[in-house]
Amino acid sequence: MGQSLKIGITCYPSLGGSGVVATELGKLLAEKGHQVHFIAHSIPFRLGGQFHKNIFYHEVEVSDYYVFRYPPYDLSLATKMAQVANMQQLDILHVHYAVPHAVCAFLAKQMVGSNLKVVTTLHGTDITVLAQDESLKDLIRLAINESDAVTAVSGDLIRETREVLDISRDIDLTYNFVDKRIYYPRDTTSLRGDFAEPNEKILMHISNFRPVKRVGDVVDIFAKVNERIPSKLLFVGEGPELPKVQCKIKELGLEHKVHFLGKQDEIAQVISLADVLLLPSEKESFGLVALEAMACGVPTVGSLAGGIPELVVHGETGFLSPIGDTDQMAAQVLRLLSDSDLAARFREACLTRACREFSDALITRKYEQIYYRVLGREVPQLDAVCR
Repeated sequence: MGQSLKIGITCYPSLGGSGVVATELGKLLAEKGHQVHFIAHSIPFRLGGQFHKNIFYHEVEVSDYYVFRYPPYDLSLATKMAQVANMQQLDILHVHYAVPHAVCAFLAKQMVGSNLKVVTTLHGTDITVLAQDESLKDLIRLAINESDAVTAVSGDLIRETREVLDISRDIDLTYNFVDKRIYYPRDTTSLRGDFAEPNEKILMHISNFRPVKRVGDVVDIFAKVNERIPSKLLFVGEGPELPKVQCKIKELGLEHKVHFLGKQDEIAQVISLADVLLLPSEKESFGLVALEAMACGVPTVGSLAGGIPELVVHGETGFLSPIGDTDQMAAQVLRLLSDSDLAARFREACLTRACREFSDALITRKYEQIYYRVLGREVPQLDAVCR
C-alpha cells in the first residue's frame, strides 16, 4: 500500500458518534498497515478488551497540583501528544473536535516542530454549540486555522462553520462511514417475537435523548401510526429527556406498546429489528444512526435538519419533513408500512447507497489522501472502494 504512516488519534473515548467514528477509523487504518496511537484519558470503548495489531493506547494522566483549582486536562493532553509524537516519530495528529483537542494539538506542534502535521475533524457540537459562546470563538477559530487540514462530516456543518466563525480556509467534506462487516441486515426472526406480535410493525428511535433530538415528536409520530397500523416502538439509548418521554407515554396509555432497551453495543442487530427508524431532530450535523440503519436496509423518516438531507435521499432511502411536522412524518411512516413493494425498494436503495457513498473503504481512502497531501507525499495506489 506504499509507505505506511504513524498516526496519533485523539477523540472523546466514551460513548458518542465522534468517538465511534474516530475509533473505527483507527482500526481500519491499522488494518491497512498504518501505525495508530490513540491518545486519550481512557481507552476508547470500541477498543476495549481486544488486541489490535498496529494499535497502541497512551493514557493521559492529569496531575492534581494544589496550585490548580481544577485538574489541567488540556495541558496534560497537549504534553502527552508531544511526548508520543517525539517518542513514536508520529507523522500526523488526527484530532476529533476543535475544543479542546485541536487546541492541544496546536500546542503539541509548537513543542515538537512543524514536521508534525495536524488534521482536525469537526463533528458538530464544537461548532453548533461551543462556537456560539463568544468567549470560545477565538480559540476555536485559532484551532481550525492553525490545523494543516480540516474536515467536516457534512456540507451543512461546513456552511455553519464558515458562517459562525468567519472561516475562509479549505475544509474537506468527509462523511461518516460504516464498516460493512458489522453493519448489514441481520436475521432477527428469533428476536422479533420478543418485542412485537406477528401482525405488528416495529418503529425505532436511537439517541442520547437530548432536547435537540425531539423525542416527544417520536412519541407523537408513533401514536398516530399505531392508530392505523398495529405497531411497537423501541427506544435505544439514555439521556436527560427519557423521564419526560416515559411520562408522555403513560399519559397516552401506550406503556404496553413501547420498549426501552437502554444503551446497546450490538446496534446492527438491534436496528435490523426495525421497519422504520425515526429521526425528527432539530439539529443533526450528520445523523450517524440513520447511516447505520441505512446499511442494515432500514429507511429513515426524519426532519429536514442539518446534514440529514445529505444522507437520507427523500423518496428513495427515506422521507424527510420540516422540523416538528409530526403529521407528515406519521403519514410517511404509514406509506412505508402499508406498501410492501415500496418498502422493498427503499430497503434495496438503502443498501446500495450505504455501500457506494458511505463505505468504510471509501471514507478511509479519503482520510489517507488528506494525510499524504498535508505531508507533501505522493498518494499511493489505494484499494477499491465498494466490494
